Amino acid sequence: MTLPARPVVAIAGATGHLGQHVTNAFLSSAFLDKFSEIVLLSRKEPNLLQPSDVRAGVKVTTRRYNENNLEEALQGVQILVNTVGPGGHEFKTKIAAVLPRTDIRVYFPSEFGVDHYVHDFAHLEWYEKKKHLANSQPVVTHMKICRIFCGLFLEDSIGPWFGLDTKNGKYTSVGSPRSPISFTSLQDVGKVVASLATFPEEKLPEIVHLAGDTRSISEIASIMQAAGAGPIEVAEIPYGAYKAKTTAESSWDPAAYLRFLMGDGSINHSAAGLGNDNDLVNPGQRLWRWKTLEDLARETKGRPWKDTVWPPK
Repeated sequence: MTLPARPVVAIAGATGHLGQHVTNAFLSSAFLDKFSEIVLLSRKEPNLLQPSDVRAGVKVTTRRYNENNLEEALQGVQILVNTVGPGGHEFKTKIAAVLPRTDIRVYFPSEFGVDHYVHDFAHLEWYEKKKHLANSQPVVTHMKICRIFCGLFLEDSIGPWFGLDTKNGKYTSVGSPRSPISFTSLQDVGKVVASLATFPEEKLPEIVHLAGDTRSISEIASIMQAAGAGPIEVAEIPYGAYKAKTTAESSWDPAAYLRFLMGDGSINHSAAGLGNDNDLVNPGQRLWRWKTLEDLARETKGRPWKDTVWPPK
């Protein structure tokens, strides 16, 4: 059995932080007519979702789902995109359990960040993602699983939680400030998913590495200064001591871990790093233009998250 010419796709977590951008991409003119129906799934009240309608001949349906009606909510769906966030690991386990009893042929699990499968340390959040993949793989004989790794979300990352303190004009790098770091905007991640969902099942890769832009902390400082940030001091923290201290105890918060990964090249989604599949999903940028650090700098006048109080009180 292969995917129909215009399959039914469902987006779990369709109103969430990333899910809303994935939803917007599927509903855009570039991708809408590639599907016969787009099902928006949310655990929130139905009135927070768009009403069901028909757009350009494509049915757009909203379904509220919970732990008790998952199998029913996924009936008739051939492609499932899971954008459920960090607070939903138990819910993801229940999703994996019902997959064998559905018609889903292609599954995009909730990854959409750094490739934690290459790490040499443990982390509670990423452990749950690995466990979800292991729970989902028993049905791989009739279902293709595609994991998407996009590095850091562009709009969420140039902030003091990663040592990039615009307010005080100081960027602090764990390890070399010249290490390449990959970023992808939320809206581009949505377009990546929509693009991959149009692939024939047999041509869909199991792992995809992407980057809207790849820059070092030193380069980012220069870009922000040129856009109006004012002087930015770039400092370096010794990598080894920071990593040892951070990984000494288990944690759910990935921010401190991401800081040393930024410094050691583990978030470098370029040909010289973990690889890059930009041209696979967006050949020659003919489908859309990737959002860059320069774009973010222009939008924020070089001062993203400038009013953020950190650490939060």
